[in-house]
Amino acid sequence: MIVLSTDETLEYEARQVLEGRGVNLMHSRIESHPTVTPSSLKAMAELMPESARLLPAELRAIAYGCTSASVFIGPDGVERQVQSVQSNVPVTNPISAVIAALQALRVKRIGLVTPYTAEVAAPMRAFLADHGIETAQELSFGEADDRQVARIAQRSTLKAMLEVGRAEGVEAVFASCTNLGSFEVIDHAEDELSMPVISSNLALIWHLLKKAGIPATGWGPGRLFQI
Repeated sequence: MIVLSTDETLEYEARQVLEGRGVNLMHSRIESHPTVTPSSLKAMAELMPESARLLPAELRAIAYGCTSASVFIGPDGVERQVQSVQSNVPVTNPISAVIAALQALRVKRIGLVTPYTAEVAAPMRAFLADHGIETAQELSFGEADDRQVARIAQRSTLKAMLEVGRAEGVEAVFASCTNLGSFEVIDHAEDELSMPVISSNLALIWHLLKKAGIPATGWGPGRLFQI
């Protein structure tokens, strides 16, 4: 897994899924500017091969851990950069993982929770729409500093999840950003809303395990890990 230098959440939540399992998850870091803008996100593309090179060879699968950058660089661009030094290894990223998760859950209309500013959130909504996922309701914390995203309390994330999930036409809730903690509240949100609730980290870890060919039913929180 390639983790952003500013991320304090992804590894922590991954450990909650994999603890006690016969899976070895290794991490490499990639430099990420704390201010999240389209240009700072795109800049990670050229740094990706060196980060991927620091991982061992012959891995079962590799994940790049940034949802918004995966939109701006593009999933094909992420895969191409990683595979330039880790040839033939399956690659995933959060936005591809989220689309795969929503398709598996048979969801087409979501309530979206993000920490992003408008210039980052709008392209994400458009990307999801291009892949058949309509954003019926959105709530954003408007935070441009990724270091502060890790400080957003999960009770605040839960409140946002419940707000968007109760909007008309919403079939599931998606909380975006690998630095936005949510594992403590996903089950609570699903119980309150009676619908699937996923996060970038939940979908990414689920999809990484699938890419690696590892059966992981029941390993993580929420309905996603039950299918």
